[in-house]
Amino acid sequence: MLKILFIGDIVGFIGREAVKKILPKLIKKYSPDLIIANAENLAHGKGASEKTLLEMQTAGVHYFTSGNHIFKRKGFEEILDNKKLNILRPANYPGNLPGTGEKVINISQKKVLLVNLIGRVFMKENFDCPFKKFDEIIKKYKTKKIDSIIVDFHAEATSEKKAFGFYADGIATAVLGTHTHIQTSDEQIMSAGTAYITDVGTVAAQDSVLGVDKQIIISSFLDQVSYAHEIPRSGKCEFNAVIMTTEESTGTAINIKRIREIINI
Repeated sequence: MLKILFIGDIVGFIGREAVKKILPKLIKKYSPDLIIANAENLAHGKGASEKTLLEMQTAGVHYFTSGNHIFKRKGFEEILDNKKLNILRPANYPGNLPGTGEKVINISQKKVLLVNLIGRVFMKENFDCPFKKFDEIIKKYKTKKIDSIIVDFHAEATSEKKAFGFYADGIATAVLGTHTHIQTSDEQIMSAGTAYITDVGTVAAQDSVLGVDKQIIISSFLDQVSYAHEIPRSGKCEFNAVIMTTEESTGTAINIKRIREIINI
């Protein structure tokens, strides 16, 4: 049996501080074998830096997934190619980019295949099909002993996320949606045994729009002008995650539970 804690998109300094304060309590309460977090907004809301990734590793996070924003920060090539930082980028980006979209993690004498995919609906970029890329990855590891498969499906549309959940049901141990920063209340074990949630949520300022200063976003809507984003550094911060347990012999999910806490930073 494995316990896996997955933390939603961590946004900026306030999000990192919340992780440092809340994660030790969750480790004590749940004793997770593996802790994963989405890090595409880790460094001031856009991308990740070596410093911020190491900061979260020190706090207790073992591996990181990401999304389209991981490429928005200068130096992403070195970040994604640094194996010590344990960060993935979506596998269905063009193959010539640095980094990888999947990783086999050895933990508690088990092998966990962590997969990072990105959706295509409402996205500006033209990604490869995430459904077909998932098939390619599964085929690649078909002859290898894999105990659990965890997929971070980073996408805008709830319909695409849910469709992928059904597509991977019975193959993946868990399909966990990220990117929209709003925790959904549809966590479930699907009919063939896959744990699913449309969006895990975020670790970000509560009094914000997706982690960004609310007045800046309101002005952008009113003026139809894209203003520079600012990330609040203090105040109430929401922490969203899920904790899952897998069945030892089959690797299927036994349960999935949402975690949501509010903390003052």
